[in-house]
This record gives sequence, C-alpha cells and structure tokens, in this order.
Amino acid sequence: MIKNLFGLFIIFICSNVFAQYENNSIRIALGASYTATSEIFFFPNSTDPVLRNSSFPVDDIYNSVADVRYGITDDVILGLSAEYIKKSTTGNNLTAFVGGNTVAVTVENGFRLIPIELSLYYLIPFSTDKFKFLMGGGVGYYIGSLIRSVGDAEVVTKSRDNSFGIQVSVGMDYLFKNDFSFYFEMKFRDPQFEVISQFDKSETTLNGQQIQLPANPFETKINLDGLVFIIGAALHFP
Repeated sequence: MIKNLFGLFIIFICSNVFAQYENNSIRIALGASYTATSEIFFFPNSTDPVLRNSSFPVDDIYNSVADVRYGITDDVILGLSAEYIKKSTTGNNLTAFVGGNTVAVTVENGFRLIPIELSLYYLIPFSTDKFKFLMGGGVGYYIGSLIRSVGDAEVVTKSRDNSFGIQVSVGMDYLFKNDFSFYFEMKFRDPQFEVISQFDKSETTLNGQQIQLPANPFETKINLDGLVFIIGAALHFP
C-alpha cells in the first residue's frame, strides 16, 4: 500500500495546479492524533520464537501534534512535524522474588516517544477554493524510551538505538477563512525502536511485601501500529 501511495505521489508531482492556499505560503497547525495499538516486546533477542514474539499491548494512544508547512511552489509544500507520545498501562508480567519465591508482579508498562518527521506534500489537482486535498511522504526520526515501574522503583534508559523510517500521508484542509483552516490527516508509518533499560533500585515494597527486582540491564523493542489519524486547526500566513 505504501509503495502504491508513493507511486501516485510521483505522478502528481509532475503536474501543475493552482496556488497553495490563496497565496498564503506558511501554515502553522496544532492537532490531536490517535493510534489504535502498540506492542512492547520484552524478549526481542530470545532464541525461543514463542518468547521472542510475545508482546505486551498498549492500546488507544492519544497525543498532540505540532506541524509547520511552507509552500515551496504553488503546489509543492515542505512540512515539519513533531509529537510527544506517552502511554502506559498495567499487567502481571514481571518475574520477581519475594522471600526467596518467584512471583508474577503487577507492573506499569509503557513508553515515551517523540516522532520528528520531514515531509513533502503535493496539492492534488481536484482541490477547490475551500477544500485542499494533499498527499505526501517523507522520513521520520523517532526518539523513545521505556516506561516500567513497580512500587517506587522505575527503569532508567541506559542506551537506545537511532530509529529512522519512512511515512506517507493523505489529508484535507477545509479553509473556514482565508487564513484559518481545519484539517484531517491519515498517516501510514512504522515507528519501531529498541532500548536498553535498568531498574533504578534493586528492591521495592509492594502491598507490604519486600520485592527483589532484576538487577541487570534488559533490552526491549517497542512498535507502534502504522496507521495514525490526526485532526486539528491551522493558521495561514503570506
């Protein structure tokens, strides 16, 4: 599907249409996005395929988006966007020691992620004075960390990989006024990153019991669902 959208993008880039937004070349927008699901893989390098592919789901992710676009030509637009994503939930998926016995402990698991994406958009020819339809694509840089806490102990990031990816999108702006619009965007991407973390304490107290936590650093892989829905509002400037 991504290859098909890129193909259409190249075809459209070779044609010509009318001015971007009634001669306004700068667009500054704020929006909200929704991602349905994500997965945390706690054993990404295990030799056991069942363990390696088992994951902890983190669903219904809402976050804010800031987006700046500049009209390079009448119908080609350069965009830069940034988001801050933070989401966590609880589950019984940490093996710890209580009084010499192994137990499953309820843990808060999640992640923080900052996607920074550079895109090139094209104004689709069937756009009108009020409805501007765009499609685009580009590259993304994703900075992430794991959230994991039990009692008063939490993990700290020891190291992370540099995560890059491609993304494509389709969207529509409705110009309520010449300098103000509402917009909707649907984006396809595949943010995935690996991080090495470690608990900041060797033990903690939970439900009146002293719990010994894993002492060694551990690696996790975090993957977000590729489909994102964004709505927001934008101001347009000459």
